[in-house]
Amino acid sequence: MPSVVIFDVGNVLFDWNPRFLYERLIDDDRALDAFLRDVATKEWHFQHDAGRPFAETSAELAAAHPQHSALIAAWGPRFIEQLGDMLPGMREIVEQLDARGVPLYAITNFSGEFWPPFRDREADIFDRFRDIVVSGDELLTKPDPAIYHLALDRFGVAAADAVFIDDRADNVAAANAVGIHGVLFKDAATLRADLTGFGLL
Repeated sequence: MPSVVIFDVGNVLFDWNPRFLYERLIDDDRALDAFLRDVATKEWHFQHDAGRPFAETSAELAAAHPQHSALIAAWGPRFIEQLGDMLPGMREIVEQLDARGVPLYAITNFSGEFWPPFRDREADIFDRFRDIVVSGDELLTKPDPAIYHLALDRFGVAAADAVFIDDRADNVAAANAVGIHGVLFKDAATLRADLTGFGLL
């Protein structure tokens, strides 16, 4: 039976949605939808998770969409505003695992530039984690098997001893492929049942 839990962060522990920021900056709903669909897309943002500096990506995007340069420029400095509260029930699960002495870790696709302010904001949760692998710092992203191997080596954890929770099926499949017990996140109630089945809650 596994003895440690490795979490994803965005859309497992915390709600991530660029709309949280840009609905404050763009009044018209159709213009907001168009900006996030056609300009500052999640696909564009993935470059930051892979380690590209925001100064480079924003300059490129602003050159292609000069009419939106001010909005693009806000993405990096105000990225923390794209992250909402913990998803319902997840704080309780983390606190209960921690109280039971279950070692907690994380592997997150996250910009190395954007991570520190968010980690500081949520220190009461992340201080419970023994280590967190941030993709932007490692220049590796899920679902590349290399990031799972790097994390296991750094954590000092055998794959069979770990449960990994992620909201993306491809990331869970990659974890399973390296021998980790991958769990697809749906909601806190389902996860609680999964962790209870592993004897962790």
